Amino acid sequence: MTDLMRAIEISQPGGPEVLTPVERPRPTAGQGQVVIRVAYAGVNRPDALQRAGAYAPPPGASDLPGLECAGWVAEIGPGVSNLKVGDEVCALLPGGGYAEFVATPAAHCLPIPKGLTLKEAACLPETFFTVWTNVFLRGSLKPGHRFLVHGGSSGIGTTAIQLARAFGARVFTTVGTREKAAACAALGAEKVIIYKEEDFVEVLSAEGGADLILDMVGGLYLPRNLRALADDGRLVQIAFLQGPKVEVNFAQLMTRRLTITGSTLRPQSELAKARIAEDLLTHVWPLLEAGKVAPVMDSEFPLDQASQAHARMESSGHIGKIVLKVA
Repeated sequence: MTDLMRAIEISQPGGPEVLTPVERPRPTAGQGQVVIRVAYAGVNRPDALQRAGAYAPPPGASDLPGLECAGWVAEIGPGVSNLKVGDEVCALLPGGGYAEFVATPAAHCLPIPKGLTLKEAACLPETFFTVWTNVFLRGSLKPGHRFLVHGGSSGIGTTAIQLARAFGARVFTTVGTREKAAACAALGAEKVIIYKEEDFVEVLSAEGGADLILDMVGGLYLPRNLRALADDGRLVQIAFLQGPKVEVNFAQLMTRRLTITGSTLRPQSELAKARIAEDLLTHVWPLLEAGKVAPVMDSEFPLDQASQAHARMESSGHIGKIVLKVA
């Protein structure tokens, strides 16, 4: 068995073309870690931000992109008792997923839900960890709430629509095309707003306002989101595709008791992520195994075509998740 592995590294900050196939030393499992032989790796917006030089890995993490994968446990580190070599798992990663092997905390691994393939399971961790923590923990979504998620056809969007619907919320979403609108309606969105044709502020205001908005657009959407909220509503920000800076009149936050919050997953502590994993296993894995929620798949690329996968993602033509086939 060779000590080298195939991987994709970021040769320099830039566009998809800077993703370069290389050989790297295989990682080893540290305290509380496992090494996974990667079958599939998920492709996510934070990978593109890292590639562009705008999302540095946390201290000690791999410099390789890739925040989720599915595969087989290949090595067990000291202090790990709940997994064994050969187990099939999907996992949230601190980085390094675009490779044949990756090390990650064992507490961030989850079993493959019954009925799902490794390819499908590779699409779960990044989006399901993100949606659970932001929609249900930070956003406190409850049955009957009016919930708006922007970018409904994205990996985050398709996950948020399904989970919110499964937990009894009324789901609204924005998309750019009729094809995406049809896909989101099929997932359970009550109202799909094509943002080039309708104003989401008007649509939500007519319904009484959103109790919760999940947004990854930012920029000029921020003041519009506040207008679309119901009194006592909450805006949860998880990304800024249109930029992080905008002018906001805070008087309406005070008079209407609005809340603005947000988070990003990667810098959170290992313990925080382990707790999210426990929540998902308890509350969400049964929904996946019952077929009430499922990852929406867009396309698959071989590992050495990671640049094409990024180009596909950044074209915004995709519906659901993009994966790299590794093993």
